[in-house]
Amino acid sequence: MSNIHTECMSRLIEQFAKLPGIGTRSAQRLAYFVLKQPIEQALELAHAIRDVKAKLRSCSRCYNLSEQELCAICRDESRDHSVICVVEQPKDLIRLEETGLCHWVYHVLLGHLAPLEGITPDDLTIDALVKRIESGGIKEVVMATNPNIDGDGTALYITSLIQDIPVKISRLARGLPAGGSIEHANKSVLSDAITGRIQMQ
Repeated sequence: MSNIHTECMSRLIEQFAKLPGIGTRSAQRLAYFVLKQPIEQALELAHAIRDVKAKLRSCSRCYNLSEQELCAICRDESRDHSVICVVEQPKDLIRLEETGLCHWVYHVLLGHLAPLEGITPDDLTIDALVKRIESGGIKEVVMATNPNIDGDGTALYITSLIQDIPVKISRLARGLPAGGSIEHANKSVLSDAITGRIQMQ
């Protein structure tokens, strides 16, 4: 069957279809939506995508997304820099921040340990985290990895590396459902988990 779309439309549909949760029909709707927009608005979308790829980098301290060497959170002197909250991904950090209860700083692992998938400590930012803690001035490390097998395993591994350092190690309380993820938890559940965090050692 011949392609009913022009070459450039087919290419745009194909790219939209690669997005998570977007099927062929949704990709077609998005492509035709873009086609109907004034060229200035369509180019704004293109420029926004370009800027995300060209300007975003990892914060040199915590590995959160940033357009500068240090992210806005690490630059914020009003935060409690003696408490580090460890999360798997930047999107987890965002969800925790939305509760309005977090006045600490963060460390983003950029994933979790998954030996069967070939993801080892060397693939994450664990070494950088340990060095931050060893450098001094840290009173508490809050483990906010996801409450599932991989997240728990990652938290326990990090705990084993820093257990001899004189810092309090806590874990978000189980207001979070086992096997779930921070990304999909609502604010009230996250609030309970933050305020009821438990010490790991």
